[in-house]
Amino acid sequence: MQKKYDVYAIGNALVDTEIETTDAFLSDMQIGKGLMTLVDEARQHQLTQALATTPAKRSAGGSACNTAVAVARFGGTAFYSCRVADDEDGHFYAKDLADAGVDNSLDKQLPQGTTGKCLVLVTPDAERSMNTYLGISANIDETDLNEQALLTSNYVYLEGYLASSETGRAAAAKLRELAEQHGVKTSITFSDPAMIEFCRDGLNQMLGNGVDLLFCNQAEALAYTQQSDPEAALESLKSIAKQIVLTRHDKGAWIWDGSQRHDIAATPITAIDSNGAGDMFAGAYLYGINHGMSPAQAGQLAAKAAANVVGQFGPRLSQQEHHDLLANP
Repeated sequence: MQKKYDVYAIGNALVDTEIETTDAFLSDMQIGKGLMTLVDEARQHQLTQALATTPAKRSAGGSACNTAVAVARFGGTAFYSCRVADDEDGHFYAKDLADAGVDNSLDKQLPQGTTGKCLVLVTPDAERSMNTYLGISANIDETDLNEQALLTSNYVYLEGYLASSETGRAAAAKLRELAEQHGVKTSITFSDPAMIEFCRDGLNQMLGNGVDLLFCNQAEALAYTQQSDPEAALESLKSIAKQIVLTRHDKGAWIWDGSQRHDIAATPITAIDSNGAGDMFAGAYLYGINHGMSPAQAGQLAAKAAANVVGQFGPRLSQQEHHDLLANP
């Protein structure tokens, strides 16, 4: 069968509002620095009001969404399963996703409710702290899957944040099972150390008996394997993934291709905002391996793309920046 999509992703649909702030504000508001914290609507409103006069940047977001958009902007093809509500944020999200060239599951009547939101607070050291109200995205379930799109995909990509939702992790596990049945390769990102600390059983449900490709950063790798040494963690992760992309912040990345490890050097950059760096790394890597690049070549592209994201404010690059990265590998 002719493949239509490089990647079929599933994740939480969140309207991201990104704001520059200070460590003092995080401390005053008791916000966990560098973490993703789930909050209720009242807490989200409290934080939003406290920052009402601060300039903000809004975009359709969520980890897997950012990855799918990166694949599309590099010139690849992506499908995204998610759930938003019939409200202003939901219609904004659907349009932003379509404008980015990502096919999606939002072609039906949107349900009543409140679209999920993520307040991304960026401190001067470029660290991002996320406060997420999942809203209706917490209700994503198997009805949001599109089996026909899956059948014409090379990879499925599961967002680890879905581990916090009973229906979300069940939908992700179902998508993995369907992929396995139809010979579609499977990939997952751990997303955040908090998912490992609080939702390990959910992540394991999503993982099943293992996946073809795992994305994680060093902190997540150490937390999941309960190792203190990164090399030991990588070795342990081989029991759940045939191939592994392990990012190591300013130390670059390790890519295990199933037979050997490739050490990818970090691209020097003055850090401004780390939000979206991991999502971009995954998107660039998935684009690369779907378009004739070796794992090492895809890793080099991903490292440069992620560095470009860290060097600007916001989790995405422009279409032209994607083209420039491909033109100057």
